Amino acid sequence: MQHSVQSFPQEVIDKIGNYVYRLIDPRNGETFYIGKGKGNRVFDHVNGTIKDRDPDSDLSFKEQRILDIRNAGLEVIHVIHRHEIPDGIVEHVEAALIDAFPGLTNAQAGHGSNSFGPMHVRELVDKYTLPVIDERPEERILFININDIVNRSTRMSVYLQVCGHWRLSRERAAKAELVIATIRGVAVGVFRPETWYPSPAYPGRYCFDGKEAEEAQWMRFVGERGKRIVHAEMKHVQNPIRYWNC
Repeated sequence: MQHSVQSFPQEVIDKIGNYVYRLIDPRNGETFYIGKGKGNRVFDHVNGTIKDRDPDSDLSFKEQRILDIRNAGLEVIHVIHRHEIPDGIVEHVEAALIDAFPGLTNAQAGHGSNSFGPMHVRELVDKYTLPVIDERPEERILFININDIVNRSTRMSVYLQVCGHWRLSRERAAKAELVIATIRGVAVGVFRPETWYPSPAYPGRYCFDGKEAEEAQWMRFVGERGKRIVHAEMKHVQNPIRYWNC
């Protein structure tokens, strides 16, 4: 009977370099976490040597999944998906895998997923051909990225998808004169928030009541089909919230 591997021999570590790995639930074959690392990083989640949470807080989704597997008398399956990856590329390999496996327990999206992640071909054309917001506005603006926007057929439908529920600084959000909804680096709606309040469904998150911005503002920031955001300070990286002058 083979024993599970809990760490790599040094001669393996010397050979594999940077790698991207998957943690798999043996009960259903589902990949539940994707990460990158060197050495024995792949085993640290199960071995408990990484403490990525406050000890007084609840278990993360990843930790709970590992605990459930252990309580079932089973072991997490570790798979090295690709190794000997050059520096500077490993983040993109990891991000591509995160994008390809829905429902992961990763706390954050992959590197550059908001800008370079999966897109419909129409989104890709829009990303590089729509007109740009080429100014640096004087207004206080909250940019909110809606990764999974369902419907943008009307301005109201965009509003209903951007008005909540967000993890943000209520104090900074309250300073915003405008909320600009974005999808994949393209502004698709602009609204005037009037009241911020705690989300009734998600503790620690906030929603706003507001209204559609004036037509002049809409055309300035959104135009007919959307405008591309080109200034780095306005772009989203991993956090869906971006403050401008707030």
